[in-house]
Amino acid sequence: MSNRLSILVVAKNEEKQISNCLETLNFGDEIVVILDSCEDNTKKIAKKYTNTIYSGSWKNEGERRNYGISKCKYEWVLEIDADERVSESLSKEIKEVIKISKYNFHHIPVMNFIGKDPVKFGWGAYFGKSSYPGLFKRKSKKWGFQNVHPKISLNGKKGFTLKNRLTHFYCKDVEDMFHKLNSYSEARAKDILDLNIDENLTMNIRRLFSRFWKCFFLRKGYKEKKYGFVIAIIASIYPLISFLKYKNQQKK
Repeated sequence: MSNRLSILVVAKNEEKQISNCLETLNFGDEIVVILDSCEDNTKKIAKKYTNTIYSGSWKNEGERRNYGISKCKYEWVLEIDADERVSESLSKEIKEVIKISKYNFHHIPVMNFIGKDPVKFGWGAYFGKSSYPGLFKRKSKKWGFQNVHPKISLNGKKGFTLKNRLTHFYCKDVEDMFHKLNSYSEARAKDILDLNIDENLTMNIRRLFSRFWKCFFLRKGYKEKKYGFVIAIIASIYPLISFLKYKNQQKK
């Protein structure tokens, strides 16, 4: 059991992507699919790849992901999304790692795509991810209950980062990037209001500059030219827009 792997996929109305995701996961010992308020053919498609499917409706991302982890029966869990793909080289590495690892969790590097273009640099600061703790022992990871970018609690020893990258089809185009900004900032505004998070205008104006610097220079977004610039702009204005939406919600 200690060298066996559960693969967890959480999805909501992903009929266009779920098949391409699941067909890369046959190296696992089980595939667990959590369907959150699905109204399309995601379940029908998922049944072609696994019988371990749970449908329901959860208040937020953390709740459904924690539920999914609880339904995994093996010690090691690989957690991915419907817009992500596992290459053959990454699957081989994962199988080797769980045979020898003495750690509780490992980060997996990510290659994000905008449309068909791979974008390696500049991600982070709440927009995109350069790596994530996607391979872990079942009791070592717990999600928080924020509406956007829920915090992750990790227990035990941190292992080495894997070498092979997960493929992440993050955005269809630049327009889609701004659609995500709109939805993320709406959810963040709700978190500020519901969780009584201490925010003010001054700190969010400062973040305009610090986050742009972090994404465009420290994380080398300049190497991605226009995409790197857009990522840095979105990351920098995200906190301010979230705060302004929060102030607007306060008035209602």
